[in-house]
Amino acid sequence: MLTIYGIKNCDTMKKAFAWLQAAGIPYEFHDYKRSGISAEMLQRWEKTVGWETLLNRRGTTWRKLPEAAQSGINRENALLLMQEQPSLIKRPVVENGTALLCGFDPERWQESLQA
Repeated sequence: MLTIYGIKNCDTMKKAFAWLQAAGIPYEFHDYKRSGISAEMLQRWEKTVGWETLLNRRGTTWRKLPEAAQSGINRENALLLMQEQPSLIKRPVVENGTALLCGFDPERWQESLQA
């Protein structure tokens, strides 16, 4: 079963949900703003895609961080910040047992999820 992680009211998530429904792909949704995300899961994702890929630097949560936190970002404090403030995780993250996708890219999803 495919699991999609993100925040329910995010516009990118809405596009991802619509794509999955149109493709007829069943999924489970994990709202990491409501349910949180474990340090172990973040570390596993980071090993697969890298912390730089997981970190959402375009959102308002990132822009609200102090300049010192932004300029001094590294793997360790990025993972800690993402666990404390899940809005800092790029959306969506999708796992299906064989693939881990970070961000919504319809072409990439087509290749990975409908192959």
